[in-house]
Amino acid sequence: MTTEDDDTRQSSFTYRFDWGLDGLRALAPFADFVVVVDVLRFSTAVTAALESGSVVLPYPWDSADAAAFAADRGAVLASDRSAGGPSLSPTDLLTQAADRRIVLPSPNGATLAFTAARLGPARVLAGCLRNASAVAARVRGLGGSAATVAVIGAGERWGTHTGPLRPAVEDNLGAGAILAALDPSGAVGGPRCSPEARAARAAFLDARPRLYDSLLASASGHDLARRGWHDDIATSAAHDVTDVVGELVGDTFVPMP
Repeated sequence: MTTEDDDTRQSSFTYRFDWGLDGLRALAPFADFVVVVDVLRFSTAVTAALESGSVVLPYPWDSADAAAFAADRGAVLASDRSAGGPSLSPTDLLTQAADRRIVLPSPNGATLAFTAARLGPARVLAGCLRNASAVAARVRGLGGSAATVAVIGAGERWGTHTGPLRPAVEDNLGAGAILAALDPSGAVGGPRCSPEARAARAAFLDARPRLYDSLLASASGHDLARRGWHDDIATSAAHDVTDVVGELVGDTFVPMP
């Protein structure tokens, strides 16, 4: 007999999907792996920074002590892209100097990652379109086919950074790409993907031939395009272009071996 808690935890399934901090709190304590997906742009930025040879320390958005946190760890604090230093821009992070330690706050993805590390023993990974199949391969290689995976879409916020959660199509597609790689057959009625995970998987499979156009047309993509940052959309829409996967070890995303 299942309970309401079992239902919201999607506990009958190996691969699970939910949104934001509430979804994270429901799923993370019962997962072997938590994959944070914030395609535009946190988890893509983490992946890009690691691709260039740096590491990333996630931190909650608008924290008054972020500068002190960075200084204490010998890191540089990311700021707005227009300032010219490290920022949430994955395009810029791909070409930066190697061996940097970057504190990367964001209102959604970084806050999720920072929180996930405090919710239980699950290994916390940064997933995006760029490394979707690599994430799945690491999970299967380390945990085997029985490893429970909670994929968490970061989403955006209505109105302000503190407004209610707005599910974001780009994170649905990024999560779906990872879930499609984890469960290539997608057998109906099978034990792998929960209905929530299957829906994200199906959305990705539908959009796969036109990922850049889908991200550009999204609300988040429109916001980046208004700022002239089409390059970040393109960098974020690139699918399976790297084997680099970031894992949160202590307070730092480092490349998984």
